[in-house]
Amino acid sequence: MGDTTVKKIDSAFSPKGDMGQKYLASGKHVSMRLWEKEPPTNGNGKSDTTRDYETVGYVISGKAKLHCEGQTIILEQGNSWTVPAHANHHYEILEEFTAIEATSPPAEVHGRDTCCNEKELGEITLNFQAGA
Repeated sequence: MGDTTVKKIDSAFSPKGDMGQKYLASGKHVSMRLWEKEPPTNGNGKSDTTRDYETVGYVISGKAKLHCEGQTIILEQGNSWTVPAHANHHYEILEEFTAIEATSPPAEVHGRDTCCNEKELGEITLNFQAGA
């Protein structure tokens, strides 16, 4: 018989990732994360990146642009989206943004959620040095 364990995760105690995401529930094949009150990027969006996992998301509040493989879509409250694994993409936050994402395979396992380019690594390093 397979694993029948049921878990409840309190987001107040969930770990945060290097990019500001809060890791929520995670199973063997999918995980969830929360982007909470992400501030506008004011035209300073991150450079394109790729990930080894597929992402689906749902906007709780705010507004953002998703740039993915030459396409640009506006994300607003009530919208959902997908980003295929290995697709070049980045987000531009237009208004304080809160969203839930699910990733498959789980993003935080085996370093899949680590930086994928030097610019992104530099941004995280600068934020860390500034105490963010």
